[in-house]
Amino acid sequence: MRSMIGNRRSSTAAAVVGAAALVTVLSGCAGGSTNSPAPSSTTPASSTKTAPATTSASGSTFTDAQVQQLCSDMEGQLQNWRTVTPTLGKGGLNTIVITWATQNGINLLDLAQNRESIDAATSAACPDVRGGAISALEIPDLASGLVGF
Repeated sequence: MRSMIGNRRSSTAAAVVGAAALVTVLSGCAGGSTNSPAPSSTTPASSTKTAPATTSASGSTFTDAQVQQLCSDMEGQLQNWRTVTPTLGKGGLNTIVITWATQNGINLLDLAQNRESIDAATSAACPDVRGGAISALEIPDLASGLVGF
């Protein structure tokens, strides 16, 4: 029982941190600045090809590698989302999407206007992970779980 309470407290703390990050990122973007991280000077040694782009139904474009990273990040949290309340889990989903977008230089304002692009991309790349997230978070689609989007 005590470990269950500890898990909920840490999950609650994670959700609060995620919500704070969302507010910080969105308020920082509200000023109109679209700063992207500087291009990396290193390239992966395992591949010399450019990853093909995957275009979602809403027009947002992500590479296959980017979508696979998002799927992997979400898959890593599925068990946690099944054990916490859907409200806390949605905070975790937002944290994952914001972190993923930031790491990949994806404009958060564009993503906010096209949140359906997350559904389209994950439907094509990892329908099982997407379905598991939707079930655990008790939402009709991933776009519905994105707060502030």
